[in-house]
Amino acid sequence: MVLMTQAPARSRNVRRRHDREIVALAVPAFGALVAEPLFVMADSAIVGHLGTAQLAGLGIASALLTTAVSVFVFLAYATTAAVSRRVGAGDLQSAIRQGMDGIWLALLLGAAVIAVVLPTAPSLVELLGASDTAAPYAITYLRISALGIPAMLVVLASTGVLRGLQNTRTPLYVAIAGFLANAVLNVVLVYGADLGIAGSAWGTVIAQCGMAAVYLWVVVRGARRHGASLRPDLAGIRASAQAGAPLLVRTLSLRAILMIATAVAARLGDADIAAHQIVLSLWSLLAFALDAIAIAGQAIIGRYLGAGDTQGARDACRRMVEWGVAVGVGLGLLVVLSRPAFLPLFTGDSAVKDTALPALVIVAVSQPICGVVYVLDGVLMGAGDGPYLAWAMLLTLAVFTPVALLVPALGGGLTALWAAMTLMMAMRLVTLWLRTRSGRWIVTGATR
Repeated sequence: MVLMTQAPARSRNVRRRHDREIVALAVPAFGALVAEPLFVMADSAIVGHLGTAQLAGLGIASALLTTAVSVFVFLAYATTAAVSRRVGAGDLQSAIRQGMDGIWLALLLGAAVIAVVLPTAPSLVELLGASDTAAPYAITYLRISALGIPAMLVVLASTGVLRGLQNTRTPLYVAIAGFLANAVLNVVLVYGADLGIAGSAWGTVIAQCGMAAVYLWVVVRGARRHGASLRPDLAGIRASAQAGAPLLVRTLSLRAILMIATAVAARLGDADIAAHQIVLSLWSLLAFALDAIAIAGQAIIGRYLGAGDTQGARDACRRMVEWGVAVGVGLGLLVVLSRPAFLPLFTGDSAVKDTALPALVIVAVSQPICGVVYVLDGVLMGAGDGPYLAWAMLLTLAVFTPVALLVPALGGGLTALWAAMTLMMAMRLVTLWLRTRSGRWIVTGATR
């Protein structure tokens, strides 16, 4: 009888411990994730008062920059997994050394991107269909902002280092400070110095460089404290690149899915593409909340596996899945209840509203599925199971593409397209669940 009483008590204690870890990592991570898109929003609000052509140019250049940086998000994900494993193994020196390799890789990739973007900026802007009036502004903003790409990539890699060290508060503070600095610099340079859209670009570059400098100061201080070398190590940089390559494939596949969905929506008509952009913006916003749990999963799972605690990893995975379902249900209910107030914020066109309403219902219903998908994605990333994630996303892309392309051919509308998006998430759920259930992701030790 005593043993039966003690077992549920231990189970409750384990859940509480995991809950504290998840909240401590996920809440600051959510704040940092939300702060990132505020950079673009601040730039848009300030540049928008210069004129329509300037704002259009900013939109085109921002789309290119966002794509260029998001492709390298593996710098954060792979670094988090590698560092957290070594933290779990109790080797902080090696953990920070691994983080430095990721930062050096970020600098090399940033330099390569600058070398490509600067001479090809006019062609890239033309590729996105910029008008003759917007193109000069887009080229100006793109060329100046490209100089800050190495800093942006260093921020990604450094964020991964700190997450791996179980520290998501510092990225939150840096993100908030960076947002505020960016807003002030934009106002001063755009209007005070009368630099126009170039001032907005320079403000963003300075803010990003400042954020990167703070991160480097934190990481370098940690390296000196634990005796880790700061010099570039070719073998370590190569290992970081190899670990990130599968995640790059995963990210590109996901970006392809979103691009295909947008292309299909454009074929459906003006009301459909307008409604699609509204629904997609909400879907992306909801993803931030779910991704925060996934980030916690990366750090926690990596640490448990590094420490050789397979049961701890399984328990943490199970508890995070429960969190994913609960948060997904909550977000779904929020979407349903807020629909009447949400849509008027974006459009007064009744046709667009009528098109978006049923699609929003599908988004709401799919949120529990999305919650589990994001969590399991984070768990497998934390385990360093990148190759499987790459193949799973390629398979998902292969299934989604013909289904999505059939939507206009069969006379379906935006609701049918978002049903295909939900099918895509369900496909991801199946592949991730099968892998998690198999236990093949559980590989212990400081390295995978």
